[in-house]
Amino acid sequence: MSLTTLLLLVIIGLLAGVLSGFVGVGGGLIIVPALVYIMGLSQHEAQGTSLGVLLLPVGILAVMNYYRSGQLDIRYALIIAAAFVAGGYFGSKWALVLPEVVVRRVFGFIMLIGALKLILSR
Repeated sequence: MSLTTLLLLVIIGLLAGVLSGFVGVGGGLIIVPALVYIMGLSQHEAQGTSLGVLLLPVGILAVMNYYRSGQLDIRYALIIAAAFVAGGYFGSKWALVLPEVVVRRVFGFIMLIGALKLILSR
């Protein structure tokens, strides 16, 4: 791995971590597009790598900060996490059998809808 590649990956990780801690995004909105457009990975490779990044840490230090400040509903988090495991399993199965262009378009559409909702809401 070249020094340039290493530095780019560190920058992507730092940016994703800061945004994850700041506004709760990082994996899909930062890591996946950065891996596709900066690092040249395929959509499937980028999604798999992003999930690999999130597998263990999932913002543990950020979660601890929110917990300490009383801003974490553990019951909600546990229920969502359990459903997330099932959803992640089935979502990955579907993504891997669909053509990459379909997955990329679905991903882009979801990002567009989310962006428009944020921009247009009060």
